[in-house]
Amino acid sequence: MIPLSRAILVTGAARGIGKAVADKFARSGDIVMLHYGQSHAAAQDAVQHLPGQGHGLFSADLRDPRQIQELVAETVKQLGRVDVLVNCAAAPMVAHPIEKVSFEDWQNSWKAMLEVNLTGAANITYCAAQQMILQGDGGRIINIGSRGASRGEPEHPAYGASKAALHSMGQSMAVALAPHNVAVTTVAPGFVATERNSGRLAGAEAADILSQSPLGRVATPEEIAAAVYFLASTEAMWATGAVIDLNGASYLRA
Repeated sequence: MIPLSRAILVTGAARGIGKAVADKFARSGDIVMLHYGQSHAAAQDAVQHLPGQGHGLFSADLRDPRQIQELVAETVKQLGRVDVLVNCAAAPMVAHPIEKVSFEDWQNSWKAMLEVNLTGAANITYCAAQQMILQGDGGRIINIGSRGASRGEPEHPAYGASKAALHSMGQSMAVALAPHNVAVTTVAPGFVATERNSGRLAGAEAADILSQSPLGRVATPEEIAAAVYFLASTEAMWATGAVIDLNGASYLRA
């Protein structure tokens, strides 16, 4: 039986969407393991400001399968189980338009993006799913995808491709894990006002970025976190396999 206080593992939780997701679950009474890569000070600040008790913090390089296994094992050790996994971690975005970059930089961009955004997410999904199956009472896996998976990213093609593959991986896992009562969904945000995007929102691009949505603004991390929280609920089981667009009507798929 799933306890009232669920055990939540959020990757990339030091800042931005991941931090907002961790806060949303903690404010609702859940216990959260915050994963981070290298942003130790930011991650410590994030976990210290979470409401409630018993939250954990663990650093892991998601390019390393061994460290991913350690992350999930430590989550089980500290929190007792894994009820929800939120795949939020992503490699830093470095522009690599095909007509401007060297072949070496092109290869490096693709390698970096796929290792974290796709393979890392697939590996942690595997490890968390094994634990959920062992527990025997289901679970939830929510991936943070992107609008760029559908509309194209000419300045960041590896990013767009990695997110498209993440969407597809989530749908495959939804079918594979359904017999174990594990729902797998993906949210696909558009532009979000995170720390990573603050420079662009304060610069010459700001007006163009804001105009992409008919609402005349970008999303807050908290708006994305609210959708993630719903998808982790009992009521959202029937959403398994879905890719939910959260882009303020800035991109509408047919």
